[in-house]
Amino acid sequence: MKRIMITGALGQIGSELTGKLRGIYGAENVLATDIRPSNDTNGPFEILDVTDAQKMHDLAKDFGADTMMHMAALLSATAEEKPLLAWNLNMGGLINALEASRELGMQFFTPSSIGAFGPSTPKMDTPQDTLQRPTTMYGVNKVAGELLCDYYYQKFGVDTRGVRFPGLISYVAQPGGGTTDYAVDIYYKALEQGSYTSYIDKGTYMDMMYMPDALQAIVDLMEADPAKLEHRNAFNVTAMSFEPEQIAASIRKHIPDFQMKYDVDPARQAIAASWPDSIDASAAKKEWGFKTAYDLDAMTADMLEKLKSKLQNA
Repeated sequence: MKRIMITGALGQIGSELTGKLRGIYGAENVLATDIRPSNDTNGPFEILDVTDAQKMHDLAKDFGADTMMHMAALLSATAEEKPLLAWNLNMGGLINALEASRELGMQFFTPSSIGAFGPSTPKMDTPQDTLQRPTTMYGVNKVAGELLCDYYYQKFGVDTRGVRFPGLISYVAQPGGGTTDYAVDIYYKALEQGSYTSYIDKGTYMDMMYMPDALQAIVDLMEADPAKLEHRNAFNVTAMSFEPEQIAASIRKHIPDFQMKYDVDPARQAIAASWPDSIDASAAKKEWGFKTAYDLDAMTADMLEKLKSKLQNA
C-alpha cells in the first residue's frame, strides 16, 4: 500500500483507520472520502456517495490510488430498519468499489462481520468455513459481499482481502447503529451516570474486539504475503467473548458503584441471539499472523481512561 483511498472515512472504523494509515504511509498518501463533509485538515478529503460509480472511479484515478479501503455501509440494527436502503447502499457501494479496483488495478479491502452467520451456524468456536444462513438484511449483505469479493479475485484477479469483524469497541466514534454498540455506550454511561440500561439481555455472549486491535489486523492483512493467503476474504477474527454482566463486572473494578439494568430490545436481541457466542480465528493466525493485544480488563482500563479525558475536554 502506497496510495490509499478510503470510503466511509467518517464512520466507526473509517474515522480511526484514516488516522492510523496516515501515520504509517503519510497523510498525503491517504484520501479520505465520505458522503458527509469533514473538518479534517490532516490530509486530503473528498465528498463521495458510494452509489456514484463514476465519481468513485474518477477520485481513485485522479488520486493515483493503488489501494481501496471500502468501509461505507449501514450497520446491522439500522439496516434492519431500512432494508431496501441497506441493500442499495451496502451492495451498490461494494460493486462500485470492486469495479473501480478492477479497472484501476487496486488492492482491495472491505470488512465482513459475524453478522454473516445465522441461527444455524455453530455457536461455539464457529469455524472459518461453515454454514452461513443469516436472517437479517445486514447478514445477507455481508454473505453476498464475501462471495462477491471471492468472485472478483477468482474471475478478474483483483487482490481482494477482508475480515469478519466481531463487535468493535472504541472511545473515538460514538455508537452508530450496530447490535454490539451496547458495549461502547456502557462505558459512556458508566462515567456520565454511574449506571447503564442494556438493550441486550444478560447471558447473551458476543465476540468483541478493541479498535486498536481491529485497525492493526487490517494493516497486517493488507501487508501479508498473498502467497500465504488461502482464504483471502472473510477471515474470522476475534479478541474476546463476553455477556453484559461480565463487562459490568470489569467496569466495577474501576467504578465500584456502577449499576446495570435491563430493558431488552426484542429486535436487537433477536439479531444478537442469531450470532455466534465465540469464533475460531485459527485461519487468520496461521495465514497472516493475526494477534491481539487487549482482553476485556485491559480494554476496560484503557476505555475508561481515554473516555474520561475525552468527556472532560468536550
